[in-house]
Amino acid sequence: MKALFIGGTGTISTAITRLLASKGHEIYLLNRGSRSSEVPDGVTVLKCDVSDEQALTDAVKDMEFDVVSDFIAFVPSQLERDYRVFKGKTKQFMFISSASAYQKPLSNYQINEGTPLANPFWEYSRNKIACEDFLMEKYREEGFPVTIVRPSHTYDERSVPLGVHGRNGSWQVVKRIIEGKPVIIHGDGTSLWTMTHNSDFAKAYVGLMDNVHALGEAVQITSDEVLTWNQIYESIARAVGKPLNAVHVSSEFLAACSDYDFTGSLTGDKANSVVFDNTKLKRLVPGFCAEIRFDQGVKETIEYIMQHPVLQQKDPEFDQWCDTVISVLEEAQKTITLQKDT
Repeated sequence: MKALFIGGTGTISTAITRLLASKGHEIYLLNRGSRSSEVPDGVTVLKCDVSDEQALTDAVKDMEFDVVSDFIAFVPSQLERDYRVFKGKTKQFMFISSASAYQKPLSNYQINEGTPLANPFWEYSRNKIACEDFLMEKYREEGFPVTIVRPSHTYDERSVPLGVHGRNGSWQVVKRIIEGKPVIIHGDGTSLWTMTHNSDFAKAYVGLMDNVHALGEAVQITSDEVLTWNQIYESIARAVGKPLNAVHVSSEFLAACSDYDFTGSLTGDKANSVVFDNTKLKRLVPGFCAEIRFDQGVKETIEYIMQHPVLQQKDPEFDQWCDTVISVLEEAQKTITLQKDT
């Protein structure tokens, strides 16, 4: 199989690239080349600024592919460019959408590909929906061979997946756990969520590649493991060998008292209880089964980060914000308690 990945070095695409390279497929990555040192042997990097359509066209001149995948498209204009460049040059075009595109608030916690797409809380999700609409229109009207993939919360060895964190990633939350400081969990921590290791995601994705039955289809890829957010944070605490000091705060309060986009990432995504029905994926990729439990995967992630200090990005601004939120809540509780006692 001959495949081109636009991007190819992110959380999701890195694992797919590794898996395909290990199987001897002909893989090309098209990106700026800033992470070329991490590319597996046998994979060709085409250095290009993909936002420059002429440069992109020149980079793939006289080339044809079995599969083209765009891992870094977020708005319809980027896919309109891809359509112009790759129409007639690939047997399958795969787009990474997002499970956050499913309706919010949910009418049913069980989610499958037939769940309506609508998210008034997060522009990111609305843009993904618009991207899907454009591609499916091209499929219906012109037969453009599209497959849409909807991941949920996929993680790798480079970052601990969390609900509430700052702009520098999640390490500051792990650091707070290690230091015995209180950690904010959105809601009461009992809403349901799913974490998917990127190596599991890769197996499913590769099964959809060059798959005639996947053309014109939207397919979600997640683990079948269902966790509460309390379980997620407890697993992280166990992985670092420290007790969890959890402080539960409503998502609405977190969004109202910060300039972090918690309205989008929480109310529009992680604050909702979800259970993914992967029946369609398993029909298209017989035998697929996500194998890595979250407690196992996150332990490996934390061990990897501990061994690579460059990944331990501190976030003092977020750390101070957490302290402030927790202090305000504690003071409010004290005030109410005093009023009750008088």
